[in-house]
Amino acid sequence: MNQADLQRMTEERLRDAQALLAGGRWEFAYYTAGYSVECALKSCVLARMIETGWVFDEANKKVDDCRTHSFGKLIEIAGLKEEREARLQASTATGDEFARHWGIVNLWEVTSRYESKTEIEAKTLFAAITDEPDGVLRWIRKYW
Repeated sequence: MNQADLQRMTEERLRDAQALLAGGRWEFAYYTAGYSVECALKSCVLARMIETGWVFDEANKKVDDCRTHSFGKLIEIAGLKEEREARLQASTATGDEFARHWGIVNLWEVTSRYESKTEIEAKTLFAAITDEPDGVLRWIRKYW
């Protein structure tokens, strides 16, 4: 799987989530929307590998770490922790919605596929990911 595959999967999972929302399938719409963010962040990890070649550095090689579903860990591996913190601080300072959206998106876990979700939860997550101009995916796309 390469960056283009992950970017395509991101967009496909967003379309899937939208279709599931339209069909009233809240639980899987929630899960699928979050999965789109995971795909996008994994594309960022690949971008980092290509840019820096860290995967070949024996002292730092932790390829298995990339198999995580944790957004925080993926951001760390992709080298985006400082950029995310700066964006969160800017959001707080300007009052835009990114910080609030990140807080919503960051609640998603891979185990959410086993949890009941309401219409409001599913639609709120989808909006936090796709909002223009402050959605989480818009920020991630800068780095993939």
